[in-house]
Amino acid sequence: MKPPYEITPKILRLITSISEKIGEVNANFLNRPSPQLRKQNRIKTIHSSLKIEGNTLTEEQITALLEHKRIIGPKKDITEVLNAIAIYENLEKYNPNSEMSFLKAHLKLMDGLIENAGEYRQQGVGIVKGAKVEQMAPPFNNVPYLMKDLFEYLSKEDEIILIKSCVFHYEMEFIHPFIDGNGRMGRLWQTLILMEKYPVFEFLPFETLISNDQEKYYKALSESDKYGQSTKFIEYMLNVIDMSLNELLGFKNRTLNEKDRLDYFVAMNTSEFSRKDYMAIFKDISSATASRDLKKGVELNLFEKFGKKNKTIYRLKQNN
Repeated sequence: MKPPYEITPKILRLITSISEKIGEVNANFLNRPSPQLRKQNRIKTIHSSLKIEGNTLTEEQITALLEHKRIIGPKKDITEVLNAIAIYENLEKYNPNSEMSFLKAHLKLMDGLIENAGEYRQQGVGIVKGAKVEQMAPPFNNVPYLMKDLFEYLSKEDEIILIKSCVFHYEMEFIHPFIDGNGRMGRLWQTLILMEKYPVFEFLPFETLISNDQEKYYKALSESDKYGQSTKFIEYMLNVIDMSLNELLGFKNRTLNEKDRLDYFVAMNTSEFSRKDYMAIFKDISSATASRDLKKGVELNLFEKFGKKNKTIYRLKQNN
């Protein structure tokens, strides 16, 4: 059964805007961001998603944990972050279309935090929005059937991915399949659904914008509950995604430097190439700049150089 929602002019406008920005992201080499940008955005994602749930650790503390350093903080908060790091560092292991994978992710995310992590709830719960109980979630014995239907909806190919990801996020929050961890699972699974078609979403911390104004997040969920369809939440989340892409493009509107270009090119994993091939990727640089980049790449042990002048060939080092 298809969950109810309407395609509004606002939704159409946002889908167009997001699609254009994703094209710009690819054109500006952001589909493979530098390792440093990936790390920064992953930290922001973990910090923001857990902050929404009341976690008190700072980005600096999360960075330390990511680097396997010891920190002082509440045991529960540290466990939440370590669990989230284990998930976000291994996103490729989770299949967004698999209910079994969904349960496995919840098990990892909530390990040591609740009993029966990775299992659907066996009791009635109230859905909390902000500081108050808005409504009771569906009866626990309905949860397996509702989630099965939701994953069947996810497998339908005639749905627009951007909308499908928002619908899943909202419907999962409404079903509230777990005793705890529903919010962070909703945001994680939306990321995985989007990543399947748009890899850049692995590194797009849209949770930061949700965290900065949580009231709007809860209001969008509440309004969708009130109208019995996910339209308002779709509008809200598409706007968040659109603004996140704006920020990402704003970051990259600066001129790419030598390190950015080399990081990007290494990430492409092209085993053998010429200066001409390199310039075909970075169309705005001169041949002299390309030569300097490639010389630096050899010095940094990223590439090996063979031949002379116009017949020079570069090979990517196997350890990269």
